[in-house]
Amino acid sequence: MDEVYRGIWVIAYRELLRFVQERARIVSSLAMPLLFLVIIGAGFSRLIGEIAPGVDFLQFVFPGIIAMTVLMNSVFSGLSVVWDREFGFLREVLVAPLSRTGIVLGKAVGGATVGVLQGLILLLLAPAIGVRLSFLQVLTIIPLLVLLSLTLSGLGILIASRMRSQQAFHLVVQIMVFPLVFLSGIFFPVNNVPFWLEVISKINPLTYGVDAIRQVFLSGSIVLGGDAGQVTTGVTLFGRTVSLAEEVAMMTAFGALLLLAAAWSFGRQE
Repeated sequence: MDEVYRGIWVIAYRELLRFVQERARIVSSLAMPLLFLVIIGAGFSRLIGEIAPGVDFLQFVFPGIIAMTVLMNSVFSGLSVVWDREFGFLREVLVAPLSRTGIVLGKAVGGATVGVLQGLILLLLAPAIGVRLSFLQVLTIIPLLVLLSLTLSGLGILIASRMRSQQAFHLVVQIMVFPLVFLSGIFFPVNNVPFWLEVISKINPLTYGVDAIRQVFLSGSIVLGGDAGQVTTGVTLFGRTVSLAEEVAMMTAFGALLLLAAAWSFGRQE
């Protein structure tokens, strides 16, 4: 166990040190979420107005933008695995007295920490763009960000364990990121889409992270009215709306599965 803990600490510390030293990465990792927030959030909020009593489109989409920020940073944490492999550093790490499981968990913890820090930056910007948020809500959201970041870091490392070049990793991640984003309920509820899209969204781990953060923001699910009837924005499974505790359990299960798969794949590839 000492080798596992040592591996987690050493690798996580290195990931954080690299992130702090790369200022361009700090700015660029926030660029896409902020563009979505300004272009889609602010733009559509004027067109759509309130989607439910007391809830405008910007308030609805902001939790998803935070989850998107976590996604970008956490999934791309796997890039460091490919980078280390290309430049030979990974071979040196593997011959060191460190557990391979600890190395994978260290990569995940480092990526998750970076993702949470970026998410917190957006939370600090919330009052500036007119999104109401209490201190208690922030305290509740932080552990959700940690859990979501670890889950998505596991996904990034799992992909990276099969890649041999940075170009291939970027290509695969870019192909995956947009479906993950648009089928997670960030911009629209996932309960009133075609059945096949709804099925895909329910096996998307980001869906449960987005909805969990949104439930904290909006103090529960909201109901949209319209000519076609009422649509609940919360995730539904088997005809019932999933609670916050159940979404935490789902993210925990996804995270454990992805991290175990990443550790297994990493051990077989190296």
